[in-house]
Amino acid sequence: MSGNMYAFLFSTIAGISTLIGFLFIYIKNDRNSMISSSLGFASGVMLTISIIDLIPNSFLLIIKSYNNIYTLFFILIGFLIGIMLSSIIDKRVGEHSKNGLKLYKLGIITMLVIMLHNIPEGIVTFITTTNNMKLGLILTIAIALHNIPEGISISIPIYYSTNSKLKSFLYTFISGMSEPLGALISYLFLSKFINDVILGLIYAIIAGMMINIAINELYKEAADYNKKNTVIYFIVGSMIMILNHILLG
Repeated sequence: MSGNMYAFLFSTIAGISTLIGFLFIYIKNDRNSMISSSLGFASGVMLTISIIDLIPNSFLLIIKSYNNIYTLFFILIGFLIGIMLSSIIDKRVGEHSKNGLKLYKLGIITMLVIMLHNIPEGIVTFITTTNNMKLGLILTIAIALHNIPEGISISIPIYYSTNSKLKSFLYTFISGMSEPLGALISYLFLSKFINDVILGLIYAIIAGMMINIAINELYKEAADYNKKNTVIYFIVGSMIMILNHILLG
């Protein structure tokens, strides 16, 4: 099997792992408790990923081409763009959310943001694997582990707002498949042209989007259902990502 085939395989495995999060809809629990715990957990995961993974990687990529001041400036600009983009998505989806259901809107927004997050992950996985297969495998495992709670953050609000397992599965699947889509984009167009600064800016933008969604959407919505559960599972999600970063980072 060629290096490109392994790269596509690894990115697909990382993407498919998102569907493990979908299985959490089968856990029998109180509705309010399930929503608050899963969204609180996802909020902790997304916030921590942004702080300990996306922003530092953005800095390490951009600093190769610019000094500290310019690097921080680019990250700040990207971060603010991410916040604005997520706010625009929030507003636009809110206008068209099914029956005005806030929980449904949250699931759609989260799916869109995670898709935007997964595409550059697929690009990085593809490029890394074609250059160093062992490093690509380690990266795939790390991405797969944090894709699971991302799947939870999509599937739970979609399921509890529509009572449709099919919709919950499809939206989670679409989000996960954006990972191999990123690999395909890299193979067809970007592998020879993308540079560290562009990738660093993308990471900064996604960090801004994810932090905004984690705090202003996921956490706030979770707390409306059960504040105590939200705090506990927010901490659990954050700690799991920190351990994942230490062990596989």
